[in-house]
Amino acid sequence: MSCGIFVPVSPVERAALLASVLLVLMVELLNSSVEAAIDQISLERHELSKRAKDFGSAAVMVALLVCVLTWGLIVARCCDAGP
Repeated sequence: MSCGIFVPVSPVERAALLASVLLVLMVELLNSSVEAAIDQISLERHELSKRAKDFGSAAVMVALLVCVLTWGLIVARCCDAGP
C-alpha cells in the first residue's frame, strides 16, 4: 500500500488505490468472522458450512481481483503518460 505514495496519481486515483486495498481487508475480516461463527457452531463437516466458507473465500478472491485490476489500470495509465 505504501507503493501508492510513490505513484504519481491524482487524489481521486490515490483514493481508489487505497479504497481497493481497504476493500480486500474488509472482505477478509468478514470472511474470517463467518468462518469463526461456523466453527463455533460445529466443527463437524457439513455441506452448508463448507459452502458458506467457500463463498466467503470467493468473495475475498473477487475483492483481490478488483484490487489488482484497479492498481493495474491506474499504474499502467501513469506509466503510459510518461514524465
